[in-house]
Amino acid sequence: MNRDQLAAAYAAPGRYYHNLAHIEDCLAALARVEGLSAAERETLTEAIWWHDVVYDPTRSDNEERSAELAEQHVRAELRQEVGRLIRLTKTHDVAAGDRLGAFLISIDLSILGADPVRYNAYAAAIRREFGHVSEHDYRIGRARVLRRFAAREVIFPDPDFAGVYDRQARANLARELAALGGGGGA
Repeated sequence: MNRDQLAAAYAAPGRYYHNLAHIEDCLAALARVEGLSAAERETLTEAIWWHDVVYDPTRSDNEERSAELAEQHVRAELRQEVGRLIRLTKTHDVAAGDRLGAFLISIDLSILGADPVRYNAYAAAIRREFGHVSEHDYRIGRARVLRRFAAREVIFPDPDFAGVYDRQARANLARELAALGGGGGA
């Protein structure tokens, strides 16, 4: 699978947020990260390209399937680490000291700290991706996800990303939770 085929996967119908624009935003965020070796940058680039290649909002194994596909296609020396990094995007939990994991997860979540207009467009795109879910069930599920992020002591595991995005991310999450109906209780 080459970059053109990857790009085509991200252009599949029903991808309103998990599309090529998301990958381009992630790559742009990676380009702003300093102090990476060439090998680290290549590993993160591959993880970004592959992390959402399989995306079906009706399934819960997208990250695993994306990781497995990446492991079949990236250079042999990168396979294990790229697969590991992609699997982190299921929970967005990063162990202390996992530098590359902290970068990937911070990059993937950076949309949470976007300006309100861009964040609102992201939230609307996520809703469109979950168009198969009733409004009531979506509100409950989305609120659950947002509350989990809002409750974290650290949303962005990389300290530089946290410094730039945390305050705005918390404001965005609070605003969307309020719009969902006070947190979308049962």
